[in-house]
Amino acid sequence: MKVRRTVEKEVPGLGEKIKQAREADERSLEAICSEVGISRVYWYDIEAERVRSALPEETLRKIEKVLGVDLGVKFND
Repeated sequence: MKVRRTVEKEVPGLGEKIKQAREADERSLEAICSEVGISRVYWYDIEAERVRSALPEETLRKIEKVLGVDLGVKFND
């Protein structure tokens, strides 16, 4: 049997933190997006915090891994 748990957390300024981490990286946006597995348009939506519902945690963790940063998003579990 499967059990699903969905938790959302408001993280003000996360898009700006992601943008700053990207700008500190020497690679092109295309290279970063390719490694994360998302489009440039979606990346810009994330930076502008225009993601329709919530940014999937899996995508956030991929961004952190590719950019080599910890964006400080923790869940209490």
